Amino acid sequence: MPTLVSVFGIEPRRIGGTETFARELSLQLGERGWKSVLCFLSEPTEEVRRFLDLPNTSLGVYASVKDGSLKTGRNLAGITRDHRPEILHLHFTGFLNLYSWIARAQSVKKVFFTDHHSRSAGYVPARAPFWKRTAARCINGPLTKVISVSNYGYECMTAFDLLPRNRFQMIYNGVDLSRVKSDSQLAVDFRSRYSIPVERAIVTQVSWIIPEKGIVDFLETARLVTQQNRNVQFVLVGDGAYRKQYMKDVAAMGIADRVTWTGMVEDPFGEGVFAAADVVCQFSRWEEVFGWMIAEAMAHGKPVVATRVGGIPELITDGESGFLVERGDTATMSMRLLTLLADRELRVRMGQSGRETVSERFDLRKNVAQLINSYGIA
Repeated sequence: MPTLVSVFGIEPRRIGGTETFARELSLQLGERGWKSVLCFLSEPTEEVRRFLDLPNTSLGVYASVKDGSLKTGRNLAGITRDHRPEILHLHFTGFLNLYSWIARAQSVKKVFFTDHHSRSAGYVPARAPFWKRTAARCINGPLTKVISVSNYGYECMTAFDLLPRNRFQMIYNGVDLSRVKSDSQLAVDFRSRYSIPVERAIVTQVSWIIPEKGIVDFLETARLVTQQNRNVQFVLVGDGAYRKQYMKDVAAMGIADRVTWTGMVEDPFGEGVFAAADVVCQFSRWEEVFGWMIAEAMAHGKPVVATRVGGIPELITDGESGFLVERGDTATMSMRLLTLLADRELRVRMGQSGRETVSERFDLRKNVAQLINSYGIA
């Protein structure tokens, strides 16, 4: 059976966008008579393991594939030696490394790399210096193709001029629409689990609890909104090194009873994160290359208020499926939220527009089929 090995430089601790992509890829490979090998940095949680349990799929755990070290190179060589794949696809591994050479030395026919990298705030794509372009073309010469997950990402990668333009392709990330549940009981259970009163609207952000995700802006917006509307609960879904400090900040702001911290939720769809939300936010400060959580919220028919950064404007049509705001502009963020919270018809209309957008452009099954076509698999 021909084999495709996907290497993900992440720890699979939740059923998120990457894990859902890996499952859909494996399903479609199985339909075509291929074996799928999914390699992560650590053992999947039991729930993720069950989610990825498919007849044609095996899981592997390997040491870091992100640092480009000799040890990492040996680990990658072990992956290709053990599984003898026809195709290797690298995700979250870093771009400038010798992994494609190592794979080709192990007789791998094609090597793909997907750029999932968000850039620092204010990043401007620019052509790399001559020496860097020359080195990159040597280092990444054996790469078959580089996949970008948004037009923004594509523009960033091609602007470097590190490889010929015909070796780059844009394929959006996607949402598994078959997993989107409209069961109202999910929302009821979510409220009950976190003791959120039924009369309060829920404003949610799903992200790592780090400065780059605009957590300070989310909390300041919560303060401004609750000054005018006390029947709102702000919910942060995720974890991160800054969580304890932000919780202290919330207490100092006097809104601790209006902010709920769920920690990491292993299955946001199945546990009602989006079903319970009235509005979803993504107040990122860095240049998000895509915005998976935005697409997931839109698939659930939720209006989104998000910053106009990176690839986010490719998801949201301002004023139709949500609102775009400038990073750090908490006054406008709060105004947009108050508008949505006061107008149920507007929320429904924007939610429906977002759902249609996801169906047209961010349907995971369609986008994975496009990737498989790029692999050259019939």
